[in-house]
Amino acid sequence: MPEKNPFKHLHQDHDENERSESSLHSKTVAKRVTLGIFVVFLLLFPHYAPWEPGYAQGDSLLQRIFTLYFFVANQTLGIVHEGGHGVCYILRCPEFVTMANGTLFQLLFPGLIAYYYHRRGNLFAALIALFFVGFSLQYTAWYLSTAHEGRILPAHKSFLGVDAIHDFNYMLSVMGLLAYESLIAGFTRFIAYLIMLAAVIGMFFEAFPNKHKKSVKRGRRREKKTFK
Repeated sequence: MPEKNPFKHLHQDHDENERSESSLHSKTVAKRVTLGIFVVFLLLFPHYAPWEPGYAQGDSLLQRIFTLYFFVANQTLGIVHEGGHGVCYILRCPEFVTMANGTLFQLLFPGLIAYYYHRRGNLFAALIALFFVGFSLQYTAWYLSTAHEGRILPAHKSFLGVDAIHDFNYMLSVMGLLAYESLIAGFTRFIAYLIMLAAVIGMFFEAFPNKHKKSVKRGRRREKKTFK
């Protein structure tokens, strides 16, 4: 009877290492491509976001792509925003809370996704979700900047297509801050850009990790395997 190969486990470890290295390489490439997309998006954002001061109407291919993207994103945010109001209509919240809950839901939606992936140890996915927290806050900054237009939001500007109360006109008026609308909107826009930038920087360090730290971790894993 042929004797079993005493070095079989070494070959298995080698194959597992190769598969692990290949999988790691694929993930790294995917992270770097994704990082590149988000960097380009962030750089072009002030020019193509329809609510940004630097927005310029055009008919280029990029303009069409961004217009389509913002349409889809705004519809998604709009559904979540109105869902926040809807919860308060069901629970009969105080009027101020009802007005604020739309924006709160709009920011919590990507924020909770970021928290979920962070808890699962997928930091890169958490950073992508964090980026969209900043994106959502940018939209909020624009909404804030229109508070001076009046208490009633006309049907053609309302997500539901009916005349509605302008959330921020109501809230800022109640707090006596309507005169500072531009300042508050500008500060909100600044914070939103910081969040988006921080997310992209975090993605960079995830896509281009420190090789020395990585090799140390691998060495520790091998030591544990050998010990077992």
